[in-house]
Amino acid sequence: MRHILLLIFIGCSFTLKADHITGGEMYYTLRSSSGGMNTYHVTLKQFRSCFTPNRNFYNPIYIGIFNRVTGERIRDEQVPLSREEEQSGTSDDPCITRPPLICFYVGYWEFDVTLPVSADGYLLTSQVTNRVDGITNLDPGYGRIGATYTAEIPGSRPLTAAPANSSARFTGSDLITICAENSFNYSFAAEDADGDELRYFFSEAYQTVGYSGGGPGGPGGGGGGQQSQPVVEPPYYPLPYGSGFSGSSPLGNQVTINPATGMVSGIAPGVGIYVVTVCVQEIRNGVAIATQRKDLQLSITGCTIAAASLLPEYMLCGNTQRLTVTNQSNSPLIASWSWEFSNSAGNVVYRTSGQTADYTFPAPGTYDVKLVTNRGMQCPDSTVSKALVYPGFDPRFSSAGACISKPVLFRDETTTAFGTVNFWDWDFGDGGTQTDFSQLQHPTYAYPSTGPKSVRLITHNSVGCKDTLVQTVTILDKPPILLAFRDTLICPPDPLQLRANGLGTFTWSPAVNMTGANTATPNVNVTTDTKYYVDLDYDGCLNRDSVTIRAVDQVTLGLPADTVICLGDAISLRPASDGLLYSWTPAASLNNASVKNPLATPTGNTRYVVTASISNCTATDDINVNTVPYPQANAGPDTVICFETFATLHATTDGSSYTWSPLQPQTLTPTVHPEATTQYIFTATDTRGCPKPVRDTVLVTVLPKVQASAGRDTAVVLGQPLQLNASGGLQYTWSPAGGLSNPFIANPLITFSSPTRAIRYRVLVQDEAGCMDSAFINVKVYNTLPQVFVPTAFTPNGDGTNDLLRPIGAGIQEIRYFSVYNRWGQLVFTSSKNGLGWDGRINGAPQTNGVYVWQVMAVDYLGQDFFLTGTATLIR
Repeated sequence: MRHILLLIFIGCSFTLKADHITGGEMYYTLRSSSGGMNTYHVTLKQFRSCFTPNRNFYNPIYIGIFNRVTGERIRDEQVPLSREEEQSGTSDDPCITRPPLICFYVGYWEFDVTLPVSADGYLLTSQVTNRVDGITNLDPGYGRIGATYTAEIPGSRPLTAAPANSSARFTGSDLITICAENSFNYSFAAEDADGDELRYFFSEAYQTVGYSGGGPGGPGGGGGGQQSQPVVEPPYYPLPYGSGFSGSSPLGNQVTINPATGMVSGIAPGVGIYVVTVCVQEIRNGVAIATQRKDLQLSITGCTIAAASLLPEYMLCGNTQRLTVTNQSNSPLIASWSWEFSNSAGNVVYRTSGQTADYTFPAPGTYDVKLVTNRGMQCPDSTVSKALVYPGFDPRFSSAGACISKPVLFRDETTTAFGTVNFWDWDFGDGGTQTDFSQLQHPTYAYPSTGPKSVRLITHNSVGCKDTLVQTVTILDKPPILLAFRDTLICPPDPLQLRANGLGTFTWSPAVNMTGANTATPNVNVTTDTKYYVDLDYDGCLNRDSVTIRAVDQVTLGLPADTVICLGDAISLRPASDGLLYSWTPAASLNNASVKNPLATPTGNTRYVVTASISNCTATDDINVNTVPYPQANAGPDTVICFETFATLHATTDGSSYTWSPLQPQTLTPTVHPEATTQYIFTATDTRGCPKPVRDTVLVTVLPKVQASAGRDTAVVLGQPLQLNASGGLQYTWSPAGGLSNPFIANPLITFSSPTRAIRYRVLVQDEAGCMDSAFINVKVYNTLPQVFVPTAFTPNGDGTNDLLRPIGAGIQEIRYFSVYNRWGQLVFTSSKNGLGWDGRINGAPQTNGVYVWQVMAVDYLGQDFFLTGTATLIR
């Protein structure tokens, strides 16, 4: 690929509302070392957007110095702003569409600090109150979130010479653009003056909890450049990432970082602002001595790049040999595609010129996937990727041990059908440290805290397959013991089996009258009340619980008095008993015949018998449940009535009393006059023993008032077909019916053969219930050719007569425009509606007497154009 990608980490095509700090980092250089004291030159670097006015960097800013292990505050430094630089520009690459403007400021704070050599080392911290708004890869429910930037000075505990250290320093360019859903490469490479080995990884960005900021001049305010406040001591907490994102995957699962080079590459996510933190770990003589962090908000814009863009490799290492691949760039400048798949011998096995390549490889192996775009055209490009076709790669691992502060053994169980498994990168998910990783095949790790740990394994094989597996391991302070019961009864001399469940070795005590004391399920035979203890040992984690057994010589059992319920209702049977097992009869009407409190739904008068038992001790009792039918209640059928009419309801019941709601007085056949659709509730009760009322509902639907319409009055010429148009109902009857094509439809046709000043038609409209209304239309018939009549004068005085200058069409199908002009040729009115006219006003102001010119353009009923012009006099 020949196009240079520009990564914008300061948003410029987004509206950043109130805050503007978009990233930061801190690094240092060892100036001198003498007498157990080291002097470091420290640089804090922060970025802010050009597009948030009235915002400044803190001046001065607080930088806190803490013990790296204990978090104890050593001291605070107030550091003035050393300098500020502006960087801006727009890509001029013709193959990038919609390139955004890049603009940001970089602030530098520099100072020297002298510190005694410490076993634990030091943590340098700077904080701001708020990041930019609207960060895409964070949980939106958290609102604005602060930022914490750190640097680590190592102590002598991991390595005696470690404090004599200059930190790793990121060297990658900050002027770069990422186009959404396009491939990109961005180097987070760092250099280390001490020659330490560097290891790169994504990490959680830190938020700021409890930091008050610096008032209106700080990142939380605007203007003035006032000082910040002392920073909050560690520990620092990760940001709340949103769905699909995490600290180790801040740009989604298609973007990775090379742990050896710091190169971030892949396919960018959609348009938005993304917080990304890259850590570089300094490793000296195999010991990790310090970790430096760079925290940025990357703005990914909607630009596109006319490029041949593929993933670095396509791994068919699962259970398929089929590859379907498209160009990652969706630039509109791309007009042609040419694909070639070649095997390891260089022979082409597949070609296509479509936008998508779809091929099933015939045999395992490593293949080249080549894409050429815009061959012989503007913005040509090409790229080659690898297809690793080695199905049968299955990453797996297991763990043994789950006790806090004791080693947990992780065992890689990855299998592969091709090559050998040769790479392991473990992250043990311990958020309290940056040393929870290993590249051993079967590592161990001792967790200092309890809870669920998200363990990640990245594994490779020798033919290039890679995969990532994440599993949760729960670390315990003591292993859980699940007991089947903690307190139970027994009727001697019956035996009893104790039951426990858990991981580890069980030991029960006292072992008196017990067999299997070293199992999870021992058997006991007691004659007196006894308490047994169970101990569980799981890889050195210990826990204890107990079971109490009470010995009895009889079962207590008592049922309440006989009862009456409504037929069809359910009743809970509740005996007073200390029994452990229960058996009810008859079982047919019970939901469960073997529980203490079954739910009974008898179909008639029923006698229920229960037997309660404790081992061989039993007791029996019974209860009669009598049933009484509900009264019948029928509110009658639903009905439909016309607007403002009456309805009579018809209810029936065998109950002793009844009521209507909302109605008075109470009768089985009330007459109602609802204004709108209404539900009437009929309630019946009786005195036969079922105390519950029965309700039924009748719906009276009130149809809306029929709004009959016959259309607007009109005028036609002889021989012109006129179609009447009525509305408002389902049935129509026109009168007079003479000459109508069908007087019983909404839109009959009529053609007049003789002129008349006016004929009045009446239409009777009915709805689905037979409710009626009527309307009228007046029709004038002229013995002329199609014509538009416009008065020669009008008097807009508001008396209702001749107030408008308007066109009246006869034989006219459509008026395209009717326009009125004053004597200076100014357009004062225009309309395309027949009958709509000018009221003699311009912008609400009455016009003086005078002559006005009008023009009308229309189409007659035969489809011919009609144009007419004339004058009219305005008279007041």
